[in-house]
Amino acid sequence: MGMDLAKERADFLAGRSFTAWRWLGGRFAPGAEGAVFRVYAPGARAVGLIAGWNGWAPAPMARDADGFWTLTDPAAEEGGLYKYRILGADGRTVDRADPFALCTELRPGCASRLIRLSPTRAAAGWRPAPGRGYDRPMNIYELHAGSWRRRADGGWLFYGELAEPLIPYLQRHGFTHVELLPLAEHPFDGSWGYQVSGYFSATSRYGDPRGLQYLIDELHRADIGVLMDFVPVHFVADDFGLHRFDGTPLYEYDHPDIAQSAWGSCNFDYYKPVVRSFLQSAADLWLSFYHCDGLRMDAVSNALYWQGDPSRGVNAGGVEFLRGLNSGLHRRHPGAVLTAEDSSTFLKVTAPVEYGGLGFDYKWDMGWMHDTLDFFAAPPEVRGRLRGQLAFSMQYFSSELYLLPLSHDEVVHGKKTILDKLPGGYEEKFAQCRALFAYMFCHPGKKLSFMGNELGQFREWDEDRELDWNLLEYPMHAAFDRCFAALGQLYLEHPALWDGEYDPKNWTALNTEDPEVFAFSRTGGGERLLFALNLSGALKQEAGVAWRGSAPLRELLNTDDERFGGGGRVNGPLIPAYGGVVLQLAPFAAAVFAKSGPSAGRAAPAEAGPDARS
Repeated sequence: MGMDLAKERADFLAGRSFTAWRWLGGRFAPGAEGAVFRVYAPGARAVGLIAGWNGWAPAPMARDADGFWTLTDPAAEEGGLYKYRILGADGRTVDRADPFALCTELRPGCASRLIRLSPTRAAAGWRPAPGRGYDRPMNIYELHAGSWRRRADGGWLFYGELAEPLIPYLQRHGFTHVELLPLAEHPFDGSWGYQVSGYFSATSRYGDPRGLQYLIDELHRADIGVLMDFVPVHFVADDFGLHRFDGTPLYEYDHPDIAQSAWGSCNFDYYKPVVRSFLQSAADLWLSFYHCDGLRMDAVSNALYWQGDPSRGVNAGGVEFLRGLNSGLHRRHPGAVLTAEDSSTFLKVTAPVEYGGLGFDYKWDMGWMHDTLDFFAAPPEVRGRLRGQLAFSMQYFSSELYLLPLSHDEVVHGKKTILDKLPGGYEEKFAQCRALFAYMFCHPGKKLSFMGNELGQFREWDEDRELDWNLLEYPMHAAFDRCFAALGQLYLEHPALWDGEYDPKNWTALNTEDPEVFAFSRTGGGERLLFALNLSGALKQEAGVAWRGSAPLRELLNTDDERFGGGGRVNGPLIPAYGGVVLQLAPFAAAVFAKSGPSAGRAAPAEAGPDARS
């Protein structure tokens, strides 16, 4: 394959490899007949290749001194199924899927499928995004590929079939990126991809790797970034997978107290060099082979702390693994966006590794998410006393580079949907939900919203069925969708909402005469915006907000606009006087204002680069 195999093997054993996916597993040999199969199983007593093309009769593989087993099979066929029959150190014989397979048969089958490595259609002209999103808009649509849309008979859409309806939908709503729930192979639909069995294998539920390549190519052609959810903490305990792969705990911890996670899966042992090489290479596959623009790392706190529990202490091996993973990926892919889903208070998650950080580009702001949802779920009559809850995130916001998530985890397991969490009747729920999302789009930080939030669903997400698209036939839901799309476009067009957003000087809380009115300003890109929110269910006809400047303000968006399902109580030009402005806000309404004149919105600036974080 045009590589120094001796060096590759040495790097793998030392924990330095990011490219093991290029040579481990079943791979067709360039210029030779058949395929070469390589598997690392140092504790195994014997390993044999069993495959459909040889009638599933074991073909013995040869072991070297380092524990790699190899076989060249001239009869190997593209698309053929195969496994490794392993006699382990514990005396058990188990048929295993190839840990480095690029494709797997459709569940409930678990055999690996042999395919050729092939470049994507756009590979020749493909180039990474200009940077990691600093001082640029980043509005992410979190999507589960199997339940966004489905066929008329309820079956899944293939990867390539998703492209046609998805791309214009993302563009209309102002999304800059799509984040895919894990597409690495997994045996159980209900895990949503978070309990992985094939780290190098794109799930066959929605087609083959070429179909996924096509989908990503088409998204890139539409200037939409693709982020992949990646699970570096744990793997399924099924016998065909990594669990006691060679009859020993090869990938998991040796000690039973920490070998298993709270989800019943197996924890990766980061102290083992081959585990680091395995996960680093799996992460690199999504960026190098599929050309994803970044990774969202799941359950990072479970890597930082033993069993994810800070009271049990920091897992030094997990910390060093994350630092090595992030720094290595950034060296290989300078524009890759690496995001931590981390609910802990661990310091310097988004600081560069060379400054003692973990090296992530962004961290999910779980505190903002909980505070915001708890606030909007509170009875309207007490919100005036809780308004500090909305501003609390700004006390710590500059300590990390935060992303604001309203993710799939908030609309399942009896938590209710975003809309249904809110108190009041039908129209009141919609009014408050419009205001909630207006607040999210105007708050500093990148944005992430799970599919269906934009429809105003009342039904919790179910991976077994598509979104409730019929809701758009109802005027209030259609109007809510228009509001969501308008907020997305407003966000893209106004640099005050993203240029310099991590500089605390560019966000200012504004004094209001009424405790039930909450307001702040955003500055950036040569413009200054005013955001105002009515926290109550009462009409505020003359709400006074402190504002410096004498230029008239025009209303850019009001969530009570009739187009959005509101009552149409909007504002004409605001004329500042005596250090403030007076405006009207309908019950639960939010409004955004800018200086009168041509829109200050402009194209996103050139990437500021990592130094912008310091």
